[in-house]
Amino acid sequence: MSRIVKCAHIQASNAKHDGTPAEIKAAMIEKHIPLIEEAGKKGVQILCLQEIFHGPYFCAEQDIKWYGTAEKVPGPTVDRLAEYAKKYQMVMIIPVYEMEIAGVYYNTAAVVDADGTCLGKFRKIHIPHTWPGFWEKFYFKPGNLGFPIFETAYAKIGVYICYDRHFPECARLLALKGAEILFNPSATTAGKSQYLWQLEQPAQAVANGVFIGANNRVGLEKPWEFGRFYGSSYFVDPRGEILVQGGEEQDEVVVADLNLDEIREVRDGWQFFRDLRPDQYTGLTETVGKYR
Repeated sequence: MSRIVKCAHIQASNAKHDGTPAEIKAAMIEKHIPLIEEAGKKGVQILCLQEIFHGPYFCAEQDIKWYGTAEKVPGPTVDRLAEYAKKYQMVMIIPVYEMEIAGVYYNTAAVVDADGTCLGKFRKIHIPHTWPGFWEKFYFKPGNLGFPIFETAYAKIGVYICYDRHFPECARLLALKGAEILFNPSATTAGKSQYLWQLEQPAQAVANGVFIGANNRVGLEKPWEFGRFYGSSYFVDPRGEILVQGGEEQDEVVVADLNLDEIREVRDGWQFFRDLRPDQYTGLTETVGKYR
């Protein structure tokens, strides 16, 4: 019998463009509740929300007012959404702005199991600081929890956030540690990244024999309007074939059935992991270390 897991992304535009950061955060959380309910009613077993789902992509500016939207993980937002995970027996990847202590903040994704238990969290490892409007080093400390594997009720999953996807070591390590599905919640705009959106994740799915779910928000966010978030959230299989893809403009629950039996089938055919030569890659860390 095939081992099929129904997975989904929520891609959504910002709910409120004016008001205080706390008001904007509250509006975005409220906007997500009916979308989460929709996923639950469709029988989704693993649901991924977009990067820092509870607000706009505030990294378009550098303003300490957004620090006030950070919270403990687990904390009030994760605890609230965990009730929906339990209600629908639905694993949830919940990306939020995390405060470890005052002045120490991370770009984090909590993973909540189907019984509402928080299994742990991933902190974004690679932090961009690039023009135009991706000023993330102002807001986030680089992650320090490595690449954990979450053994959920339905599958072993791994998470890496947005910019992490440009570093193939992330997907490789998660796959070697046993992840079957990788989730990449993101916030990325049209322009130089869009063609990579269709290129990188399918290539990494093939190289590692895993399913990958890539999630992106939609629309222009005021007052910055520095770039249009183009949605296009998708799931790709271990052969590199995109199974389903969301639109570029609309709020949407993007659902796909993933047949996890395909992982072994594909890996037995290609044997990339059998033929790895880690003994020959030691120069990687040695060489990269020269530039740190």
